[in-house]
Order: sequence, then C-alpha cells, then structure tokens
Amino acid sequence: MTINLNQNKNLKIFKLVSEAAKKNQQSAFIVGGYVRDLIMNRKSPTDIDFVTESSGIKLAETLANMIEPRPKVSVFKTYGTAMIKFRNMDLEFVGARKESYTENSRNPEVEAGSLEDDQKRRDFTINAMAISLDKNSFGELIDPFNGLQDIKDKILRTPLEPVQTYSDDPLRMMRAIRFAATLGFDIEENSLKAIQQEAHRIKIVSMERIMTEFNKIMMSEKPSRGLKILEETGLFQIILPEIVALKGIEEIDGLKHKDNFYHTLEVVDNISKNTDNLWLRWAALLHDVGKAPTKKFTPEFGWSFHGHEFLGSKMVKSLFQRLKLPLGPERKYVQKMVKLSSRPIALITDDASDSALRRLLFDAGEDLEDLFTLCKADITTKNPQKQQRFKKNFEYVENKIKEVEEKDHVRNFQPPITGEEIMKLFGLNPGREIGVLKEKVKEAILEGIIPNDKEAATQFTIQQAQELFNLKVK
Repeated sequence: MTINLNQNKNLKIFKLVSEAAKKNQQSAFIVGGYVRDLIMNRKSPTDIDFVTESSGIKLAETLANMIEPRPKVSVFKTYGTAMIKFRNMDLEFVGARKESYTENSRNPEVEAGSLEDDQKRRDFTINAMAISLDKNSFGELIDPFNGLQDIKDKILRTPLEPVQTYSDDPLRMMRAIRFAATLGFDIEENSLKAIQQEAHRIKIVSMERIMTEFNKIMMSEKPSRGLKILEETGLFQIILPEIVALKGIEEIDGLKHKDNFYHTLEVVDNISKNTDNLWLRWAALLHDVGKAPTKKFTPEFGWSFHGHEFLGSKMVKSLFQRLKLPLGPERKYVQKMVKLSSRPIALITDDASDSALRRLLFDAGEDLEDLFTLCKADITTKNPQKQQRFKKNFEYVENKIKEVEEKDHVRNFQPPITGEEIMKLFGLNPGREIGVLKEKVKEAILEGIIPNDKEAATQFTIQQAQELFNLKVK
C-alpha cells in the first residue's frame, strides 16, 4: 500500500530527508505516531520521527546542510539520536536498533538493527508502521504487524508477546490505557491480561513519567474510560490507592451509601465537558478523597462523611508530593477547590445570610466560577427532575452571590485600610496590633457590620484601636 504524501503539508520536509538519505546512500523512513495519525486523519503532531538503517546523526547533519539558514542540530550521542527544529516542527532522527532489557530497569541495552528490528521494539502495532522515503518506494507503507487493520478495528495490540512487552518497559501499560482513552480503542484481551499480570512492574517507572501519561488520560474527552481500565488492571491501586479506597457500597440495617469511586469518575467526566483546565479536573478527581477515612455509620443518622472536604484538602499536599505533581499554585488551587467543594450546597436556602455569601466570595476569590463548575459536575443523579432541581438551586446561589458582590465588592478582597496607613494613623511601628486591627476590619466587612469602603474602615479601626489597645490617633 502507498500513502499519498504529495498533498501533505510536510511534503517539502519529506523530499529533503529523501534527498539527504540518497546523498548518504542511506535508507529513511517516517515512523511512529506521525504515521498513525496520518492514517487516522488526526491533527498532525508537531514532531516527526525518522529512522534510518544507518546513522541518524549523519542523516540529520546532511539534511541541515541542505537548509538555508542552516538549523542547529542537537545531538544526543548516548542514544544515537539527533534533533532539528524546522518550521515549528521537531524532527528527530535515529538509527534503527534492537533492544534488550534487564529486570529492574526500563532503560534497554541498545544495538544497531534493521527497520524490522526497530518495528518489533515498538509498543503497539498502530505505532509500528513506517513510510518509506526512498526515491524508488516513496510513500510505501511498511506494516509487518497489521497496524492498519488494528486501526480499522480500533484495537490496541503489541507487536510481540504482550507479557514480555510490558515487563520490558512497564510504562507501555500506561501508554496502552492512555491510547485507549484518547483514541477510543479497546485493548486486545491478551494484552489486557498481560497488564493485569505485570501491573506490579510499574513501580520501577519514575512517578514523573507515570504522571505524564496519567495527565493525558485526565485530559481525554472522557477520562473515566481510561480511569476504569487503570482500576480493572490494578494500576490505579498502585498509583492512587486513596481513590480506589472509595470503591464499594456498604449496607447496615438496610441503610447504604453510594459507590463514591464510580461517582467520582462521573464527576470527572461531567467536568471534562466544560473545562480543559487539568487542575480543575484533578479537583474533581480528588473532591471526595477524604470520604474513605471519614466514613462512619451511626444508627441514628446512617452513613456520614463529616469533614471529608477539610481532610481531603489536607491530603492533597501529600498526594501531590508523592505523585511528583507541581507543589506551587496548581496544588494550592486543587486544595482550595476540594476544601470548598460542598460550601455552595449549604447556601441553597432562602435564609442563607449575606455574611455566609460574602465569606464564600472571599474564600473562593477569582476561582468562584470554577467552584460552581465543580459543584454542577458533582450532580450525578439519574433522576431528570432531581438533576434539574439541583442545577436551579446552584443558579439561585450564583445569582444571590452576584447581588452581594455588586453591593459589597468582596471578591479578591483587599483591605480598604492598609497596615502602613494604620501605623501612620496611630504613630506605630510594625507589630502585633497591626495584624489584629486588619483582621478586625476584614471580619467586620464580611459580617456586614461595616461597608467595604475606606471611610467606614478607618472609623472602625479607630474605635477598635481604642477598645483593644487604648490607642489614640496621632
């Protein structure tokens, strides 16, 4: 079969690589994900991998000498690879190779090989296809493992025996699940069994590499597809046991609770319809993480999970540390979302005070809309009437908050009187009194005792300074 490259936007690159290979009397092939996506009519990636049955570095340097102005060739001698940036594309060149693995490492011993050897070492048949750039066979598809048919059948298979494939490089298990989630493919039965058998081997892979694949699953159109396979294969239990701990339904005296694991997956799917913010999706994944350790049954009240949001938000830091996820603003954002995830529900009453609304505005700040996106995603009832009622309730709270915000301007609250102004007012040096007075002003505004303006805040500060510290205006 021949792939028509003449209409391809990267035809010039392919022609240049073909000419460079001919100059060196080398072979050259397009390989990997670019070939797969080209056949599937998916958006072309911004990187293209080329294989030659000779030196990839030599091919890259010859190509660079044919381009004006000459691009930089980044050489990685350890791996025998070279990289060129050309027209916003990353072009990678490597010599075809064989690989052999040891039990405790996913870093293989490498030796030179043929194109066939190189295709055998690929993770899946759909990634083991190659397109020839030789002048006499330009565009010819080389598909020794029937990857083309597997694309048509939407099946993920390994080129070689799956147990060996996954044992050699356990990260391929995560990649299999990621492709299943992002492409909508099924993992072939023997391959799925092999992942279950070799799941324990994931422990030799760095957490950073695992999270790269996990986050791609989280960013797929329907993350639950991949998350369910992670659970079925035992990988989820190894990577994030705190989420798997939510699985199951207990019943005592005829009273039972919902399965919080599958509920969580529904929430992640729901929120993914409305946001591409990875960390908001993580907030959805972790919003109930505190429910397993706080689960309690009493005959009077049945099942409860008191304080699960607070405990869950505290768990986020240690989880992010263990999973090697960012510990800066991203972690703080997820913590905030988890902690506040049930707050709007408590405000769905006509008698919810303006003070409670102001405090939610203050605590959520610029992330208020994201919080409501999370709350609405948390509605997983299958009853259409209930679903509609819950959504209307949240809209009701949103409208009430808008009214309070228009009146009191509490969101992204900045004190109307600063610490420097308080020091100047009373002739004070920096000290405990300043912090106490600022906190009193903030609380008075949130409680509605004084309006959020400078004059009222200044008068209130003078009064509090007199009562608390016997201070007078200088």
